[in-house]
Amino acid sequence: MRIPVLLLLTSTLALSACQSRWNPSNWWGKDQPSQVQTDTNALIPEKTEDGRSFFQSQETAEYRGLPINRVTSVDIHKVTEGRLIMAVGVSSVHGTSDIRLVVPSENALNGGVLTLNLMGRPPVEPIIGGSDQSREVTTAVVLTEQEMAGVRTIRVKALTNSLDRRAR
Repeated sequence: MRIPVLLLLTSTLALSACQSRWNPSNWWGKDQPSQVQTDTNALIPEKTEDGRSFFQSQETAEYRGLPINRVTSVDIHKVTEGRLIMAVGVSSVHGTSDIRLVVPSENALNGGVLTLNLMGRPPVEPIIGGSDQSREVTTAVVLTEQEMAGVRTIRVKALTNSLDRRAR
């Protein structure tokens, strides 16, 4: 009794791996995938009348950050989406939050130089003093290849200094 059952299980396992008509899973017809043609990409959210995404918040608060005291390093890394610009700076007070690299609206790209401002929101009750390491802040932004078109140098500006890096 063991040998016929073992032989039946072995043959079923072997036949289920092939795409022949002897495969028991093919006995009741093959499922055909259906092709759905649409004019829109399902991965891109739909836009409303004012051009915003459906999922985007209707209330866009203006960013009210202040310049960080100084920028200490700027790194540019190539990523799938484009370029990752990472900036490290030292704030003048402890507790600075919401650090961003902001593109100024006027003359952002001037002669192949893209200028980004290193900004942050200071706390309500600032604490002054301490070492530079304790006041260090880091932020990054990804710029697409389209946004990087014509850019040769990236300049990150802070309150007291700026650093330039060649866009690779």
